Amino acid sequence: TPGVGKTTLGKELASRAGMTYINVGDMAKEGELYEGFDEEYDCPILDEDRVIDELEDKMSEGGVIVDYHGCDFFPERWFHIVFVLRTENSFLYDRLESRGYKGKKLQDNIQCEIFQTLYEEAMVSYREEIVRQLPSNTPEDLERNLDQIMQWIEQWMKDNN
Repeated sequence: TPGVGKTTLGKELASRAGMTYINVGDMAKEGELYEGFDEEYDCPILDEDRVIDELEDKMSEGGVIVDYHGCDFFPERWFHIVFVLRTENSFLYDRLESRGYKGKKLQDNIQCEIFQTLYEEAMVSYREEIVRQLPSNTPEDLERNLDQIMQWIEQWMKDNN
């Protein structure tokens, strides 16, 4: 869900692990990878096919951290593990409100988190064993998540090289 800390975690993780960080929203904005505009949510509509085309070569090289609030259109072959960050609603509400979210957009994103919509999307889109949930409420959670993911990366490197 927007506001759970994906960008903060992804950038720091890429820095620590020496990996490439890609924020799909930023990439789409720079390349104008849109197929329209959603008036109700006041945001552009991502052209998923063009995003896939843009990412294909980078992803085949490996060592990439992808940051986006959805996953069902990314090919499973691209990922060895998928982390879904989860944030308690009291924290998430404040974060989204501070970003200017209001009305239906704010409520729908809160409900998305309540109903675990993105976690369930990940579970349907990828093998269950590669999907992990991580709490993302506090700076301490961020540090724990970074440590845990770094341990996973180190173990994966050891097992696969």
